[in-house]
Amino acid sequence: MAVGLRHFTARAGNGSGEPILNTDNGEELVHVQPSVSVAVGNRAPESPGTLYITTRQVIWLSELDREKGYAVDFLSLSLHAVSRDPEAYPSPCIYTQIETEADEVEDESEDSDSECSEVLDLSKIREMRFIPSDANQLDTLFQVFCECAELNPEPIEEGEEEGHNWIFSADQLEDEAGAGDDVEWHFSQNPTNTIGHSNGHHDLASSVLELQINDQRFEDAEEMEQDSDTGHHHQSQQ
Repeated sequence: MAVGLRHFTARAGNGSGEPILNTDNGEELVHVQPSVSVAVGNRAPESPGTLYITTRQVIWLSELDREKGYAVDFLSLSLHAVSRDPEAYPSPCIYTQIETEADEVEDESEDSDSECSEVLDLSKIREMRFIPSDANQLDTLFQVFCECAELNPEPIEEGEEEGHNWIFSADQLEDEAGAGDDVEWHFSQNPTNTIGHSNGHHDLASSVLELQINDQRFEDAEEMEQDSDTGHHHQSQQ
């Protein structure tokens, strides 16, 4: 379940130091980047703060307002990327997309109203940008984002089959076809010939398999027709 963006004010040292982490669950601080502004949704960038990247989440704490801070778990980040195109955004930044609980029930107009209103509803924020004062740090930040995201794979829900992502080779398709039908289908034996790739859409696997079987039927039909034509040709010569 996506938690989304949330307020974060838990600081050490009477509220003036680094964020308090969940060390009991193994959370560790990986990278600290000072002088980073944050732009939440369509809002203008906040005053510079400090970006903390941990093994579990991304935390931004304001340098001016000790009561202002944001955090988002890596499990809620569906995308992160380096943005240097001035037409996309005026300043070079790390662009992120956030999954929220409201994704399936709220429309874009409501999101826009929430982002532009005085009271910011973080549960509807789907985009956030981190803007370092030194744009040369973007590649380093992106690399840290990637490494920490890999530490937080999407959890497998109960009842969900393992091997969520698949790549079918011709040999695997032949095995699946043989298990479901007595007819012997002949596929290419080239193991490097991948047929398709999906992220859990098993219907696509069936469609690919059906397509391969139908192709073989067409080939068999053509061979039978050719054999029939050859037989008629021999009979006419006799």
